[in-house]
Amino acid sequence: MDPITPHFTDPADPPGPRRHKRRQLRNGLLAGGLVIVLAAGGTAAWAADRFLVEHVQIADVSTYEAENSTVEGEAADPEAATAEDAAAVVTDTSYTDGDTTITISQLTTGSGSDTVTYYVADVVVDDATQLRSAFAKDQFGENITETTSAIAAENAAVFAINGDYYGFRSTGIEIRNGVVYRDEGARDGLAFYTDGHVEVYDETATTAEELLAAGVWNTLSFGPAIVEDAVVVEGIESVEVDTNVGNHSIQGEQPRTAVGIIDENHYVFVVVDGRDEGYSRGVTLTELADIMTGLGATTAYNLDGGGSSTMYFNGTVVNQPSNGGERGTSDILYVAG
Repeated sequence: MDPITPHFTDPADPPGPRRHKRRQLRNGLLAGGLVIVLAAGGTAAWAADRFLVEHVQIADVSTYEAENSTVEGEAADPEAATAEDAAAVVTDTSYTDGDTTITISQLTTGSGSDTVTYYVADVVVDDATQLRSAFAKDQFGENITETTSAIAAENAAVFAINGDYYGFRSTGIEIRNGVVYRDEGARDGLAFYTDGHVEVYDETATTAEELLAAGVWNTLSFGPAIVEDAVVVEGIESVEVDTNVGNHSIQGEQPRTAVGIIDENHYVFVVVDGRDEGYSRGVTLTELADIMTGLGATTAYNLDGGGSSTMYFNGTVVNQPSNGGERGTSDILYVAG
């Protein structure tokens, strides 16, 4: 007696045990396919939520900082006009306002396929709090992006570079303009203090509140640190900058962005173009560190690179981003004009 019950019968199947085996195989394949489809759909939904959907935690950063910044006075209000502001002198490659100066230069090394082109901003500020941070769309959260130039324009910046793309990850200590936004230590960070000095530090060995109490104005969480005590850091080619999903390592010749410190209130910012043979191949982290030490940096820190690498000055993007145009990012460092 055929054990197959009538409601499973497919007229296309031959009778008997052979029909039963084929039906089992087909049903198994269908079930397996359903699992794969569901799994793929779940993965796609997870990926979209993780990397595409905006998750806004603070919808009005300007107001939030005004209410919570640890610094009072003009530094907390970059739009406050003074008599000196009106006397600022701007050229195609320089900005001078009292003791604050910015000088932009383009340098090229090598030739042919070995050509490297990079842009340097030598920045001296009168007060450390003039070097500020700003978020895309004036919001804090994940996957919120705008181009560097758009964020810069919205904040009346005369100079800006892309930041650490904090919105790609959920870890790191993020203090911006004297306000704590995230306290999830995971890697070596960079801390800018209100007295003008800058330090590389271990995020896992402290807290955001401790840093704030010590006078930290801004932090960056990307890396690695590439120069310390005026010496290129060993082992930087194998450092993992992300502890979650994403690019765990950043080896090879790539477009790069870095910030270096020459002295108190004296910074050097570098953007290296790349992925364009004959114009600029990009650089390794060690080559980037060599550039920074050559410019006199005693400390230097790698920031988000690749298509994000962007330098902005006086209303114009001065480099040539590798995507053929600017890629959206989550944050910038800037000096207001």
